[in-house]
Amino acid sequence: MKRSYTESIRDVIGQYLREQGLETPLNQFRVINAWNQVVGPVFSKYTSDLKVYNRILYVRVSSSAVRCELAMRKSQIMEQLNRLAGAQVIADIVLR
Repeated sequence: MKRSYTESIRDVIGQYLREQGLETPLNQFRVINAWNQVVGPVFSKYTSDLKVYNRILYVRVSSSAVRCELAMRKSQIMEQLNRLAGAQVIADIVLR
């Protein structure tokens, strides 16, 4: 008996995560883990308390100079974070 329809394991797991409501938390975790890679080690040591709530990434910044630099690069950072997460996870970044 020959199977006429096959699915990739990636699609099956993705569908399962969506059905169980786990896809969004997983993508948020990916965004937070990608932060250091996107902004680099110099800027990441001045940031802490990363949280995603209602598609907004909240970041505490300890230096006003770093806050200003990150604010100027905000759209570029959002684009890279969403690309690395593999989905449109965040729509804005709030620097505190």
